[in-house]
Amino acid sequence: MEIPVVDLCVYKLGKDNVSVEQLEKLGQELRSAFTEVGFVYVKNTGITQEESFFDLPEDVKKPFRRGTYSCDINHGWVSLETERHNWPSDGIEDFRDVHISFFLSCKELSLRVLRIMALGLGLQPETFLNAHKHIGSDLNKTTLRTLFYPPVETESVKKDQLRCGEHSDYGSITLVFQSSKGGLQVLNRAGEYISAPSIPGTVLINIADLMQRWTSDVYVSAVHRVLLPPPGDLSSRQSLAFFVQPDDEAVISCCDGSDKYPPVRSIDYLLSRFSESYGKK
Repeated sequence: MEIPVVDLCVYKLGKDNVSVEQLEKLGQELRSAFTEVGFVYVKNTGITQEESFFDLPEDVKKPFRRGTYSCDINHGWVSLETERHNWPSDGIEDFRDVHISFFLSCKELSLRVLRIMALGLGLQPETFLNAHKHIGSDLNKTTLRTLFYPPVETESVKKDQLRCGEHSDYGSITLVFQSSKGGLQVLNRAGEYISAPSIPGTVLINIADLMQRWTSDVYVSAVHRVLLPPPGDLSSRQSLAFFVQPDDEAVISCCDGSDKYPPVRSIDYLLSRFSESYGKK
């Protein structure tokens, strides 16, 4: 089974004159994708893809290493195999403006997708939106991450090494913008990994754990990973990921009224997953 492609042209960014029937049709298309695979490509979103920071020399990136800023330990650049934000002021023209603009575009696209997803379940369109009112503030942990995988020398590869290990995301949904280099794989419901190649002009969207709980397993949070390139392939890989998280104080409970999962605060779930993954909060 391949990952479906859904056309958002009738509801792309900046286009609000859309009928309920058109939104409901999109909702059914997203529902089909998210129940069968947990991932979907969307095209004609109104977002353009850009590259910048990661092709700069190491000595330019080093001052912006994550953890060197008092504002937030989860803010900044992390070099390869050292991962455990401050804005660049020199050497990177328009870095702040570009990333803020991109963040806001991702936020708007995410809210549109969440509205469509609710309609696909026969819910009120604001059902998920009501728990995402504070994206971009200190009351919400939604994060934009720029991910760069540098070339890997064949002789340095460890046994069974992956570029990114098997995992699922923690929040509501994730928007993924890939470069032309592949490697991303998704675990489908049959227990088989399928490729999620870069398709020009699309955004890859996946369901995350809290959304699966929210929908009582109707929408599936799929495990995914990134493979190393074949031996001798010294190409790098870049992606941008917008991890959408409900507001910190939002209580996520099954929207069908069942008790399949107990209610949980968004921030409590996120911290528990961080603790499981990294051994600390």
